[in-house]
Amino acid sequence: MGSVMAQTDLVKSSRLPGFYKLSIDERINIVKSWANLSEGEVSLLKNFGNLDPKIAEAMIENVIGAMSYPLAIATNFRINGKDYLVPMVLEEPSVVAAASNAARMLREANDGDGIRAEASRQLMIGQVHLMKVPSPRYAAMEIMRRKEELLELANSTNQTLVKLGGGAKDVEVRVIETGRGVCLVVHLIVDVLDAMGANTVNTMVEAIAPYLEKIVGGESRLRIVSNYAVYRIAKAWVRIDPKHIGGKDVAEKIVDASAIAEADIFRAVTHNKGIMNGVIAVALATAQDHRAIEAGVHAYASRSGAYKPLSTWDIDVQGYLVGVLEMPLQVGIIGGSVKTHPVAQIALKILGIKTAKELAEVMAAVGLAQNFAALRALVTTGIQAGHMKLHARNLAIAAGAHGELIDIVVDEMIKEGKITFDKAIELLKKYQRSNDLSQH
Repeated sequence: MGSVMAQTDLVKSSRLPGFYKLSIDERINIVKSWANLSEGEVSLLKNFGNLDPKIAEAMIENVIGAMSYPLAIATNFRINGKDYLVPMVLEEPSVVAAASNAARMLREANDGDGIRAEASRQLMIGQVHLMKVPSPRYAAMEIMRRKEELLELANSTNQTLVKLGGGAKDVEVRVIETGRGVCLVVHLIVDVLDAMGANTVNTMVEAIAPYLEKIVGGESRLRIVSNYAVYRIAKAWVRIDPKHIGGKDVAEKIVDASAIAEADIFRAVTHNKGIMNGVIAVALATAQDHRAIEAGVHAYASRSGAYKPLSTWDIDVQGYLVGVLEMPLQVGIIGGSVKTHPVAQIALKILGIKTAKELAEVMAAVGLAQNFAALRALVTTGIQAGHMKLHARNLAIAAGAHGELIDIVVDEMIKEGKITFDKAIELLKKYQRSNDLSQH
């Protein structure tokens, strides 16, 4: 500790050997000195909320605090005929309200089943990339000839998973050209059941890599899971009478918006971002690897060679609005942060799900509902109507408003059409002066 402290006292440097060995308080003191933090700011860092500091330190390295995001409940969801309360964690105003409102309108979809959803088997891909392989296409055949041996070797690393019905199920081989020569790519297809599966898959591909080198005579470079989970697809779909969503005209405009996203990449990106508002909010609430989900989803949106929307909307022959969403979802309900974070466990309990497959179905359904809400708002009142009121409330609070003054400042900003932080401060000072004068 002494060497780290002495270094920061003498020279402001980010080179801090042994920082990871320090206690949280010792780390905070170093950061306090570095950034000239106030006692109030230090106090906020030390407030871990509902996360035990010991758990935080077990999750990641060099911990100095925890950052809380709002945990909310989206109501009204009916998915595959079953009602759900859906936990969501995010900071963006209006998303939870929009999801709940969309779920209310879509409850009668699909003959009363609400949103229908279906997830495939929980298959993940582990990759071994082999370089300097003589006769790579012949080597690919030799690998496939030994497929059963490879599967047996991979499964020897996790007998528990195999006994539960999971484990390595198949092998694929590809030959690709790289800027450094030909690369032989071996895919190990693993059923990870109710886990996200990265650790399991990584262990398996590391186990088979030496044997692959022996078979083909090359050198393995990469041995790791792929987050392009093309065999782990979740789908959600709705068929709804336009009378439940504002009429035929609204339905037609939603279809127009869908067609625009199909044709315009600039719109497609924002279209998909709206879907991910819902998906990632549920992922955060349940402690999923949301970075892996995002990476896989956007790659999937580009699988045709052009970036496309994850959902499409149309009018069927009977005049019903129909929407379909398809996306890869790599999620789990066991292992990793899911089991470590106590609030994630509460979120899963609220959802009442029993399998990773069901979690993927819920997340896909929420994504479709969020997409519907955004499109409906865009083609009717505009996206800002509900969003700006919540934004105005955030600004009022940030300006220092409390109690009834929050609503007064918000209403005035909306009335004047000036929703800015400076306006919030101006109005707050005005009403605070009025209160001071009335008290005298």
